[in-house]
Amino acid sequence: MTPVIDVHKLRKVYDIDGVKTVALAEATFQVMPGEFVAIMGPSGSGKSTMMQILGLLDRATSGKYLLNGKQTEGLSDDQLAHLRNRELGFVFQAFYLLPRTTVYQNVELPLLYSDVPAAERHRRVIAALGSVFLEHRIDHYSSQLSGGEKQRVAIARALVTNPTLIFADEPTGNLDSKSGQQVMRILQKLNNEGKTIVLVTHETDTANHGTRILRMKDGLIVEDTPIKNRSIAEDGTDLRK
Repeated sequence: MTPVIDVHKLRKVYDIDGVKTVALAEATFQVMPGEFVAIMGPSGSGKSTMMQILGLLDRATSGKYLLNGKQTEGLSDDQLAHLRNRELGFVFQAFYLLPRTTVYQNVELPLLYSDVPAAERHRRVIAALGSVFLEHRIDHYSSQLSGGEKQRVAIARALVTNPTLIFADEPTGNLDSKSGQQVMRILQKLNNEGKTIVLVTHETDTANHGTRILRMKDGLIVEDTPIKNRSIAEDGTDLRK
């Protein structure tokens, strides 16, 4: 089975006015299809740098990174953008929804940069919103939604391109505990359906919803452990309300 993520001695060094700072040092690991991996670490540990490189939003200084078996070093910016748009979905702490557009339009946005026909775009948007239980909010503006609903729209937007890998960067960071549970319930549901998820978080409770934890410190992966007693998101909330 081909790993979704396969990195070997990945290294990132920032050079600012001649001062070199190692943000990522010799990272080597794999993520297999269907895993739900949480990356944890204190501020400055390198987890955000790792997410940026794995998400093809930044380049490593050295090392190898294969995404679904495809070599990423040496690709042009346009080639990386094409690979990113086809293979990856992103969910960020700050949602990044357009406030004066509807839920439907926000979810459809990634497809507008592709050659997907209008009828297929419509089908995908409806299916993605259905997966996060937000069909009833389809014509609402994002400014009319609660924080938890905004994050669920962001998840639907990440799903609409049918990515093989979803990155979630502190997805519960701006939410109350109830809304955070709803978001983790949906991410677990997607993982149970076969989606591979990489989550960056500083919250142990959130990380424990995954199947494996990578702990980072000073740019190094210092621990790589499976989660034996995986937390299950509470299932008592009707997300259709």
